[in-house]
Amino acid sequence: MEKTLEGTSCMTGHTASDKLWKGLGWGFLGGLSGTLVMDLLLMGALLVFRQPAVLCFSIVGDTVSRFFAVLGAQVAGGVPTGVVTHYVVGPLFGILFGALITGWDALRVTSVKKCVLLAVAYVEVLSQPILVTTPILLKMTMSETLQWYGGAFVMHLLLAVVLGVIVGYGLQSAHRTTQRRTQ
Repeated sequence: MEKTLEGTSCMTGHTASDKLWKGLGWGFLGGLSGTLVMDLLLMGALLVFRQPAVLCFSIVGDTVSRFFAVLGAQVAGGVPTGVVTHYVVGPLFGILFGALITGWDALRVTSVKKCVLLAVAYVEVLSQPILVTTPILLKMTMSETLQWYGGAFVMHLLLAVVLGVIVGYGLQSAHRTTQRRTQ
């Protein structure tokens, strides 16, 4: 670490790069794990409500298909496209989250609680542009749209909590390990 003229520390060299890589790695793991937890609980809840367990994947896949159709490209919809979309977007959300909280001093993780709160705000806000496309492209009724948003809010809240816990614990343990090596 170096001290700047203003008296604040500035990351340089390998330290900044190492911190970023740890953020990206823990973010990927948190995004993947959060997506898995979200999907398993969602599938269980859908079965309890006597709906097909893969209903959400089907809706997501059909939304992706319609989105690409608007752009003039053909992509098959349905469950496979929905699964691929979930397991690409979830880890990418995590990677970006890890980059943000390791790249901005204002978002520095000082506790797991802070990391969870940041993850909840991040996931719920970042997912809105994606979620709004479904009712529009699939021409959902008002009732279907409210169900979609209600379910999506709860499921993304679960994803965010898992993401925040994993990234928070991961970065704190990495920080403690680095501190021990320097002592």
